[in-house]
Amino acid sequence: MGVKLPNHFYLRKERTALMYCQTCENRTSSFREGIRLYRKYFLIQLKSAMQYKASFLLTCIGQFLVSFNVLLGIYFMFQRFHRVKGYTFQEVLLCFGITLMEFSLAEAFARGFDCFGTILSNGSFDRIMVRPRPLIFQVLGQRMEFTRIGRILQAVLVFGFGIVRGDVSWTLGRIFTLFFMLLGGAALFSGLFLVYAAVCFFTIEGLEFMNVFTDGGRDHGKYPFDIYGKRFLQFVTFVIPYACVQYYPLLFLLGRGKWWYALLPTAGFLFLVPCYGLWRFGVRHYKSTGS
Repeated sequence: MGVKLPNHFYLRKERTALMYCQTCENRTSSFREGIRLYRKYFLIQLKSAMQYKASFLLTCIGQFLVSFNVLLGIYFMFQRFHRVKGYTFQEVLLCFGITLMEFSLAEAFARGFDCFGTILSNGSFDRIMVRPRPLIFQVLGQRMEFTRIGRILQAVLVFGFGIVRGDVSWTLGRIFTLFFMLLGGAALFSGLFLVYAAVCFFTIEGLEFMNVFTDGGRDHGKYPFDIYGKRFLQFVTFVIPYACVQYYPLLFLLGRGKWWYALLPTAGFLFLVPCYGLWRFGVRHYKSTGS
């Protein structure tokens, strides 16, 4: 004979399930509102940039040219050494183009985190917190660098040259992996910008050492990460997973890696989880600047 449970037991379970569904619904609604808000910020920032078309165009050209010194350095090195740890000039160009696109995408659309120290110190974040909208999307919308289109264009041209001159056999799986690398890499660099913003809660001003991980990751990423040694490769695989969005998928593209290397850019998205956790920790412990 079964034991009959009291009615309040079932009522408690129903209330718990209802509260869980309401929480999920609220979070979904909040996310949708954040996306709509970010779209409005995007259009506002774009219209603002287009008010001075000549300045916008010249800045894009400057961004297009600024990375050519790095490209020239790679070119002259390969004039002297035809291979670097087994990699040809065309293969390194693929690597350089992918990393530059990943960083430029993050810098263009997650720039609000990079200038978060200023937002915090001038009291703007206090106003952001009292608005009934998601904080992340409000901070993201504070600044967008559309002029990074010039740098992205250069990365596309470099990558295109590497494709034309290289011997990669492109399949649907490799094309998917390429786009997955770009999205995962952009998520990874955006996570680093988010960490930079979270640190500002405790230092008010951003710490310059974070540039070691953002700009440094971009600069080191112009070559496959295994050329820097085993210890460095382990660091960029298990601590900050640059290699998961650059080195391992690149091996798959070149036909030198295992099939599951194509799935490793997922680490770029997973990296956002601890970054967001640090951000939430900073928000909970934030005290007004008083300005």
